[in-house]
Amino acid sequence: MTFSALTILVLALVAAVVLAIGLWAYGTANRLDRLHVRSDLSWQALDAALARRAVVVRAAAAAMDPPEGRSLAALAARAERSDRADREIAENALSSALSSLDPETLRPQLVAELADSEARVLIARRFHNDAVRDTLALRTRRPVRWLHLGGTAPLPTYFEITERSSAAAVTEGLALDSVRTSARVVLLDGEGRVLLLRGHDPTVPDIYYWFTIGGAVEKGENLRAAAVREIAEETGHTASPESLRGPMWRRVAIFSWNGQLIRSEELFFALRTDGFEPHHGGFTELENRTITGHRWCTADTVRELAAAGEAVYPHDLADLLDEAGAVASAADEPEVRAIT
Repeated sequence: MTFSALTILVLALVAAVVLAIGLWAYGTANRLDRLHVRSDLSWQALDAALARRAVVVRAAAAAMDPPEGRSLAALAARAERSDRADREIAENALSSALSSLDPETLRPQLVAELADSEARVLIARRFHNDAVRDTLALRTRRPVRWLHLGGTAPLPTYFEITERSSAAAVTEGLALDSVRTSARVVLLDGEGRVLLLRGHDPTVPDIYYWFTIGGAVEKGENLRAAAVREIAEETGHTASPESLRGPMWRRVAIFSWNGQLIRSEELFFALRTDGFEPHHGGFTELENRTITGHRWCTADTVRELAAAGEAVYPHDLADLLDEAGAVASAADEPEVRAIT
């Protein structure tokens, strides 16, 4: 049995079309799988941010007058216990109660903790809804539905919660004394250890915490220039702007420091260098009083410091060090992603 040239051509075209459809379906299915994983992880991050807010709310409720405090604590407990279907209603009820809360009745540290927890919820919710949007956009296309490329995975859902914030401040009713952008550096040695500074708030001298190198960007300065300057001032080490990798992470933090409520947008670079002994000749008089030490830390050391009751910022630094090391060694600049 012989085939004509036309028959062979038709068969080849059919095979090519089938192969192309198969490759497209395979690639689309893999992309959908990644999008579903992203949606799941973003929900876990949002759930953790909401849980942290509930913890902070209960701490604030304990410092309030009993009737109001009990009511607020009950709303926080209800939000924590609600299942996914009722979570939006419970969280919005808690947000409504927080909207009527007078920050003047709380200690500045509690006000800062509340504001910071709400900022985390705001960021996590937006990232989750972005992930849901991208997943649904692909999952609901006709060819994807016809070929059942989404499998049996349930469709992800948006999480809608009232945002009582603007681009300039994360909560209404909170008088921010300062809004600033900060350049921070995850400074790593050859062993993958990160250099951290130890300090305290001038108004709370008994509570210590650890943090990465960095500080506020000055007027007329760009991020890289600010990062290089902060490295020199806080460690004595000289680095070039081109040696920095990033920014890789973005963190929005609201905190009380020296009696002021500050909102800081922090952008993190990575830099690998040989180990050295830092010196602090560039410290201001206030920094000399409030920064009391330094240490090269492994991920395990960071976890030990946190377990001993001394906070480390950013909060998940121990789990992020491998990523920072990869960024520091990479040739390409990373995409900026949000952290807490």
